[in-house]
Amino acid sequence: MNFNLFFNAIPNVMNVELPSISSHIKMAPLERVKMMEEDSYDISSVRKAAVMMLFYPKNDITHLLLIIRNSYPGVHSSQIAFPGGKVEDIDFDLKQTALRETHEEIGIHPNDIHVIRDFSSIYIPPSNFLVFPFLGISQSELTFTLQQEEVAGIIELPLSTLLDDSIISSKNLETSYSKLIDVPIFQIEEHSVWGATAMMLNELKDVLKMVL
Repeated sequence: MNFNLFFNAIPNVMNVELPSISSHIKMAPLERVKMMEEDSYDISSVRKAAVMMLFYPKNDITHLLLIIRNSYPGVHSSQIAFPGGKVEDIDFDLKQTALRETHEEIGIHPNDIHVIRDFSSIYIPPSNFLVFPFLGISQSELTFTLQQEEVAGIIELPLSTLLDDSIISSKNLETSYSKLIDVPIFQIEEHSVWGATAMMLNELKDVLKMVL
């Protein structure tokens, strides 16, 4: 999609009632669906994080940024994600967390991102994080500086590809819930996007289809 068309339409997102769990659940493994429906976490004990769903122009075409996390000991090793991370004491709100972490991980300054709105939070049981996504937009083409300790690479996803239902399928994966189960995924070239990122991505997709 042409970026100017996208930019002119994106303010309409503010008027959309978020589909929340009805979007998330489409990309959740069956083993996780019941946990999502029961809202099974203690809000007083969860750790909080925030991520940025960042759109920008590349050759006048609208793209969404995803990162490839480095391999490390932990539940999110090597996964596809949005830039972001845990709340720190220096952050005055969750939006600031998303902006700060985006700057640290991919080198995009907060002044270059206009945050449109927040999206539905999602709980990640294996790490006990409650993650808050934000939709952001940059009007300029971007040059990325990756934080080598955290980020192995980036995926520049054209909006037209995100909106194409044919990239949704399933894959037999080992998860924290079970050994080798069928998991809904977004298949983006050689990359499989699943778990919390896929759930957030699906809500974003559903909302954009309402306004574009």
